[in-house]
Amino acid sequence: MGSFYLKLQELFLLSILLFCIVVEVAEALSPDGQALVNFRTAIPSSDGVLTHWRPEDADPCGWKGVKCDLKSKRVISLILSNHKLSGPISSDIGKLDNLQILALHGNNLYGSIPPELGNCTELKSLFLQGNYLSGSIPDELGNLSKLENLDLSSNSLSGNIPASLWKLTNLASFNVSTNFLVGQIPSDGRLANFGNESFLGNRKLCGQQVNVVCDAGGPTSFSQPPISAESQNKKKYSGRLLISASATVGALLLVALMCFWGCFLYKRLGKNDGRGLAVDVGAGASIVMFHGDLPYSSKDIIKKLEALNEEHIIGSGGFGTVYKLAMDDGNVFALKRIVKMNEGFDRFFERELEILGSIKHRYLVNLRGYCNSPTSKLLIYDFLSGGSLDEVLHERSEQLDWDARLTIIMGAAKGLAYLHHDCSPRIIHRDIKSSNILLDGNFEARVSDFGLAKLLEDEESHITTIVAGTFGYLAPEYMQSGRATEKTDVYSFGVLVLEVVSGKRPTDATFIEKGLNIVGWLNFLATESRQREIVDPHCERVQTESLDALLSVATQCISSNPEERPTMHRVVQILESEVMTPCPSDFYDSNSD
Repeated sequence: MGSFYLKLQELFLLSILLFCIVVEVAEALSPDGQALVNFRTAIPSSDGVLTHWRPEDADPCGWKGVKCDLKSKRVISLILSNHKLSGPISSDIGKLDNLQILALHGNNLYGSIPPELGNCTELKSLFLQGNYLSGSIPDELGNLSKLENLDLSSNSLSGNIPASLWKLTNLASFNVSTNFLVGQIPSDGRLANFGNESFLGNRKLCGQQVNVVCDAGGPTSFSQPPISAESQNKKKYSGRLLISASATVGALLLVALMCFWGCFLYKRLGKNDGRGLAVDVGAGASIVMFHGDLPYSSKDIIKKLEALNEEHIIGSGGFGTVYKLAMDDGNVFALKRIVKMNEGFDRFFERELEILGSIKHRYLVNLRGYCNSPTSKLLIYDFLSGGSLDEVLHERSEQLDWDARLTIIMGAAKGLAYLHHDCSPRIIHRDIKSSNILLDGNFEARVSDFGLAKLLEDEESHITTIVAGTFGYLAPEYMQSGRATEKTDVYSFGVLVLEVVSGKRPTDATFIEKGLNIVGWLNFLATESRQREIVDPHCERVQTESLDALLSVATQCISSNPEERPTMHRVVQILESEVMTPCPSDFYDSNSD
């Protein structure tokens, strides 16, 4: 009898244990939620949008960017565009087999497009444009029979356009422009209906859509394509497209005319408030001055700020618009208006600005002070009459000789070395490029915008997200992890040196059409011992010894292995000892090639 009760107790305890397990399973995150958690794990950096995804939730339906079906709680939409996502796209995304919209465009995603996306057979819209995705377009995308919109433009995709895409019979919009795709464009199915605008920027594509014949000798322009019943049908369709395109162009011209007329009337009649920044300065603005060398009252400065308008704009960049601020005594300053303000920006704005304002160096742009108001952050810098290095190299007519280019490189190196080695705390610039190197009237260089990338990054993350618009200067490991170090700055400096020497932007069209950037171009020339051909043909009196030494140090800086790159202190030493003081007797004629 006692053993009976003992067994009864064991069964009771077992039933309680099973009940707890069932409850735990019921409360566990759904399979769609687990797939999204794995997607998040693969993304090491973002603007913080993914920090709100909580694995302890029963389902992901309340997560930012996620939309579920109300009844089944299955994920039907994932929209995370323009959130600075940096990392690969997890293959687990293919487990969201009820997904209808996937929008990840405008981020810093890299790696390949996962073939597992072909499992999302309910997908109607796929937007992956404006990332750094590479590799080929997966054949499996041809399984997405319900797909209506497909945009893979502005990536680094290579290989052929898969023939399997002909099966996408519902496709209404298609764009693979600005990639490195090659070969014949499939002419079956809906792909035959898309014109040249869907394929722009892929130099080695051929087919009816881009009016280029595919033959063994490579793509050539169409002369007299063979006429067939299929092509006649296409001509009819092309006629309809022509009528529709003409109507569209006409409508756009009408809109442009109305905009022009509106601007004309505004300038003539409607400039009721020409002060531009007056609203943005607003009440409660305060002026903070550094070093005591901004000899004006806050009232005088604010009065000048309120008088600024679009006519005073002298530039714009990733951090905001730059205005020319002229005081009554003739002194001129540059005013940078910060527009990218994160949540909680005020909490650390003043602390970081105090650090940046304490830094003074001959080769850094001097931060004089700032205006802090509830609605605007305005930084006051010294005005440099020479403009930016980017303008001098690529937009203005004056030509820099060899000595001027070396002086600019030397100044930029010393400014960056000071930030890395002599500041306390040390500063990683994160956005070295020609537009952030300013020049005075004697073409001496000053490094600008140092510290701003850190100031404007996600305060909750120690990983810096990639700064948009600087593709071409970014080190490979920075592209992959989003983690900035002194060595990522050194890589960007190496690219800057090549830009100054060649007079070409890092992503010049002559490189892109060959699938290269300026680093790839130098490496290609080096394999044929033709490094000197990188020199700008307009640059005069190039000294061969200093050129060879400069290209040597630049090559070290752009090494794919961060450990092999020198420190900026070492770069300055090499420039001073081997580049700036070579034997002056040997000149390289850059026009001889």
